[in-house]
Amino acid sequence: MKKLMILALMLIGTATFAQNKNQKASIEVDGVCMMCKKRIEKACLSSKGVKSAVWNVDTHELKLIYDARKTDLKTIQKAIAKVGHDTKEIKATDEAYANIHACCKYRDEAVVDEHKD
Repeated sequence: MKKLMILALMLIGTATFAQNKNQKASIEVDGVCMMCKKRIEKACLSSKGVKSAVWNVDTHELKLIYDARKTDLKTIQKAIAKVGHDTKEIKATDEAYANIHACCKYRDEAVVDEHKD
C-alpha cells in the first residue's frame, strides 16, 4: 500500500511538471496586411519550440504558445525582427525592413492609411 501511494504521488508530480513546459504569451507586432500576418507567423513557427503563433491584423496582437524549455520571447522577437517587423522590445533593422513588400511598409503613414479601409 505504501509503495502504491508513493508511485501515485510520483505520477501526479510528473504530470504536473510536464504541464508547465508550455507558455502562453501575447506581444504587439507591427504590420498592416495578410502578407505581414503570413510572414510574422512563419517567422515564429520557424523558431524551435513555438507551437502556435496567431497574429491579428487589426489589433497587431500576436498570441503565442511555446515550449519555454526550448525558446523564450526574446528569441521569438528576434526572429520576427529578422523578417522585417518591429515589436515593442526589438526593432527590425533598416535592411530587414527594406526587404519586405512595398504594401507592407508599416512605418509609412500612407501605406498604413491605405490599409484602413
